[in-house]
Amino acid sequence: MWGVIDDSAEEPLNELWGLFKPDGDVSWQHKALCAQTDPEAFFPEKGGSTRDAKRVCAKCEVREQCLKWAIDHDERFGIWGGMSERERRRYKKEHREQA
Repeated sequence: MWGVIDDSAEEPLNELWGLFKPDGDVSWQHKALCAQTDPEAFFPEKGGSTRDAKRVCAKCEVREQCLKWAIDHDERFGIWGGMSERERRRYKKEHREQA
């Protein structure tokens, strides 16, 4: 199809411009409590409350994996691992300075 992807590949869409490369083990996402709640709480409008999302994260068994994933992938939106994007930036900066 238009030579963009290799149609003969087992998973042709995974090759589409290299955008869909396997991302290691993300099985932890199936255990995430946020997957069972309202996603809007995790992506509040600018200036909106993050309290409800952080409350869910505080009880989540995969919080650490979630936070690590967000930091490793430079996630810029939403609450991940109990931290906002601003909090993740600060966390990343503090840990970079300690290294």
